[in-house]
Amino acid sequence: MVSSLDGQVLVVTGAAGGIGSATARRCSDLGAIVVLLDVDQGGLTRTARSLTGPCDTHVLDVRDADACRRVIDTVVAERGRVDIVWANAGVSEYGPLDLLPDGAWKRMIDINLIGAHNIVRAALPAVLVSRGHIAFTCSWASFAHQPGHSGYAAAKAGLEAFANALRLELSGTGVRVGSLHPGWIDTSMVTGKMAQPAFAALLAALPGPFGAVSPVDDIVPHIVRALERRSSRMVYPRAGRVLLVLRAALPTAPFTARSRAAAPRIRALAALDVRRS
Repeated sequence: MVSSLDGQVLVVTGAAGGIGSATARRCSDLGAIVVLLDVDQGGLTRTARSLTGPCDTHVLDVRDADACRRVIDTVVAERGRVDIVWANAGVSEYGPLDLLPDGAWKRMIDINLIGAHNIVRAALPAVLVSRGHIAFTCSWASFAHQPGHSGYAAAKAGLEAFANALRLELSGTGVRVGSLHPGWIDTSMVTGKMAQPAFAALLAALPGPFGAVSPVDDIVPHIVRALERRSSRMVYPRAGRVLLVLRAALPTAPFTARSRAAAPRIRALAALDVRRS
């Protein structure tokens, strides 16, 4: 069966590793023409070599709005169109607000939220012409907020709100907008923090599946399906759907009890890490 991605020009930010590169490989297998964007030249090269179909790579910092416009202009000039733009670039640093390195909180907002705006704003004229699809990687953190993740949660909550509003703005244009909500996935964004005792304490405090880390390969089919169907929302693992349904209740005392109990230990462990560094 031919995939709806066959022949589609798919632009992916954060494509040098993690779910970006893994999903790009599968989309390439299904016939998509993949445009890989990232700040990591080496990662882009490795990902490009692993693709079976045509692809382009561009080193891009999504914080640079002018650079985003230049890249999209190049894609349209070389490939003739943009059918899907997936704003996937993201970073995360873990720790209580006052214990984060200077600039870390702002960097999460600038890359995860403002960067998504920059690439989507640049690509939107082309996506309107193709009546295409815009996807955002929003995370469980857009609706489930934990101690030590204030910057990441703020960025992802803003990103989900951006997606929801943009979906309404584009009603009647033929353009679809989707939000993707991964939980804890074993990318470097998560596994790179496993050595932090404070982060390990957070995961240990979360009940059952809500603290479990899923393999990258498990989520890829769900993202691909969402891109094929131009879904308005994708949540994986399935346990996250419970959080989505209960989102209005999540900040209340019964649902935050475990996190509040763990917060002093998280702060103490984070402070110890800061003193050691």
